[in-house]
Amino acid sequence: MLRMRAAMRWTTRILPLVALGLSVTGCAAIRAHQIVETEQVLAAAGFQVKPADTPEKLAHLQTLTPRKVVRYTRDGQPQYVYADPETCKCLYVGDEQRYQKYQELSLQKQIADEQMSAAETNWDASINWGAWGPWGW
Repeated sequence: MLRMRAAMRWTTRILPLVALGLSVTGCAAIRAHQIVETEQVLAAAGFQVKPADTPEKLAHLQTLTPRKVVRYTRDGQPQYVYADPETCKCLYVGDEQRYQKYQELSLQKQIADEQMSAAETNWDASINWGAWGPWGW
């Protein structure tokens, strides 16, 4: 009886921690995928990739707003900067034209993702698996 109580106590303490760890890991994987997708769209829009290949550049990169396109003015012209101090340790830089292209490609990707999701949902709904699957078990 004592062993059973100890096991139950251990389970009620450890199980929530395991669940929390799995959810955090899942969130991190989703976030990493989103970062890669954003950087692919930035590159497709023509943003220049500038690696932080010196300690000074890396230090400066870490002072910028991470993983968000931010508008700056340089020599009177707007520039758009996306800093990634963790994944690629690089800076994406584009002008107004590249930023507009980025916006356009982002919207196209969002629409395509939504259409794919709807198509998958429709496909799943069109297959009547029944209560026991396609084999009628």
